[in-house]
Amino acid sequence: MKKWYARRIDAWEQQLCFRSTNRVVRPFDWGTEWAAHWPQVGLVTPNGSPEHYIKQLNDAAVKDSHAFFGYEPPTDFKLTDGLLRFTSAARTPYPENDVVHARYFPAKSNKAVVLLPHWNAPANGHLGLCRGLQKLGIASLRISLPYHDFRMPPELQRADYAVSSNIGRTIDATRQAVIDVRSCYDWLQTQGYDRFGVVGTSLGSCYACLAATHDERISVNVFNHCSTYFADVVWTGLSTQHIREGLEGHVDVDRLRELWMAISPVSYLDKLSRRSTKSLFIYTTYDTTFLPKYSRDIIQRMRDYEIDHKVVVLPCGHYTMGETPFKFLDGYHICSFLKRNL
Repeated sequence: MKKWYARRIDAWEQQLCFRSTNRVVRPFDWGTEWAAHWPQVGLVTPNGSPEHYIKQLNDAAVKDSHAFFGYEPPTDFKLTDGLLRFTSAARTPYPENDVVHARYFPAKSNKAVVLLPHWNAPANGHLGLCRGLQKLGIASLRISLPYHDFRMPPELQRADYAVSSNIGRTIDATRQAVIDVRSCYDWLQTQGYDRFGVVGTSLGSCYACLAATHDERISVNVFNHCSTYFADVVWTGLSTQHIREGLEGHVDVDRLRELWMAISPVSYLDKLSRRSTKSLFIYTTYDTTFLPKYSRDIIQRMRDYEIDHKVVVLPCGHYTMGETPFKFLDGYHICSFLKRNL
């Protein structure tokens, strides 16, 4: 029975994953030019290979990550018909991408969360969860991630610039995402909220973990899919096979892990452990995108650091978590955790 069920879930996962036929294998690029505006760039001399230079930048970013993910708060917040817009404090060459969009669901309380959707989520994705939280008296901002929906450059059909075989651009997109999320709390404070949580799914979970580590205002975290290293998910995931194809022949997974250390949650668990937070980790038994062993790894590290957390394991896969009945189970665990702890 168990093997039959596993085969059914796997077949369903394959169907859901590969219904998208517009994935593009993009050329490999070190992307060193994307580091031009990182705070640590002046501390590292670009001697030697691009790989060595990016590794040095990663080391410097991890060492002073509060500077790396630091920012000057935006001043041009504008709310129109439930859509908050402001200029990102981390600029890129793409004007569309530098205007942050976040859908606002107000509530008559002092509690609010920022919700980060999954990679390539549609503009209306996760709004049902926001409405559910609103009914529980918890406000939310559903942010559009860098290079997604409203923020997508016209030459793209997918959010390829958020995660790709361009090493530097992937780091820069992650840095921008974390800064944009932190900026959302600046605006929420002006609306009278002072109890804050974060909810991230898949790629959004990685961003959420980085934001929660570096912003003391965030006290309750929900990581919907979780992993230790950014590189491991990209290298082994079903949905990122085309990215691995662009990387292979230039780097292997061990080298890639070092190149993306600054955007890997595992790099900052010691810092997270110094804060008083409560975290919910949700992962799935049959996940072929965030392999369960990576989820178990970061959860074990949470135990080692004695970080307050709860774990939920759902009997589905990565994509099937968004399907009936699993999406309702997932939503129940998220909402009940936030209601109880925020």
